Amino acid sequence: MQPDVKRRAVELVAALGAWPPGGQGVEPGRARVAALGLPPGLADQAGRLAPAAVEASLEVIDAQYGGILADSASVLVVCRQWTRQSDGSVAPGGITVDVRLSRAEPRWTVIALHPGDPGPAAASPAPAVAKVLAEPRIELPPEAEADLLSGNVHDTVPTAMLRLAGPYTLSVSVVRTGHPLDVFGTTRPSDHPLGRAFDVRRIDGRAVVDPATPRQLIESFMRDAAAAGSYNVGGPVAIAGAGNQFFTDDTHHDHVHIGFNS
Repeated sequence: MQPDVKRRAVELVAALGAWPPGGQGVEPGRARVAALGLPPGLADQAGRLAPAAVEASLEVIDAQYGGILADSASVLVVCRQWTRQSDGSVAPGGITVDVRLSRAEPRWTVIALHPGDPGPAAASPAPAVAKVLAEPRIELPPEAEADLLSGNVHDTVPTAMLRLAGPYTLSVSVVRTGHPLDVFGTTRPSDHPLGRAFDVRRIDGRAVVDPATPRQLIESFMRDAAAAGSYNVGGPVAIAGAGNQFFTDDTHHDHVHIGFNS
C-alpha cells in the first residue's frame, strides 16, 4: 500500500482545520498549506473545515481510503474539531473530508478536498437511530452521528448497526457524508451518499487495518453483516464461494464496508 498517501491527506487537513489565535482566515491557511509543499489554493476549498473562529484544534480519528488506484487516491479524513470564539466559548464539532490525491515525486500531492456537510438534524430521530445513539457498543464520529440525525439515512443502516452491536463492539468511520459520490475510479454511484451504507474501522476494539487483528474476527463480522441484510460487504478478507455478496480490494483493506440496496 501507500502510507504516504494517508499521511499527506492528514497533514493537509490538520493544517487547515487547526490554528492558534491569530491564525484564522484564508491567507494564514494558504501559508500553512504552502509550508507543506502543496498548492496554497487548496485553502480556498476548506469550507466547513475552516469555520470562523479565533482558534481551532483538531483530532484525526481515522484516515480511511475512499479509493486507491495506481496514480490517484481518495482519503477520507475523519475528525473531531473544537473552535474557540472571541468571547472565549468553545464549540465541539467534527467533519469528514474527502481528500483527493495524485501520484507525484517525491511525494503524492493533493489536487482537491471535499469537506462534508450532513445538513440540519431532522425534527426528531427515528426510533432505530435513537437506539443507536444510546448504544454504548456503537462508536460514532461526529459526522456519522449527524448523518443519522439528519433523517437522510435508510432504516436498514441503524437496524444493522444494532444487530451487529449484539455480538460485537463496532467503531463506525463513515456513513453518508464525506464519501465520494461514485465508487472511486468508476461512474457507478456509491451507496454511501444515498444513505444506504456504513463503514466500520474497528471491531471489538481491534483495527481492521491492523495485521494483528484476527482474520477470523473480521470474516465473522463480515458474514454477520451479510446476515443483517447487507447485499454488498467488503473488507480485507476474501471469503471464497460467496458469489458477489462479499468482496475485497486494496481500498477495503482498512475497513469493512456494509451496503444495502434499500
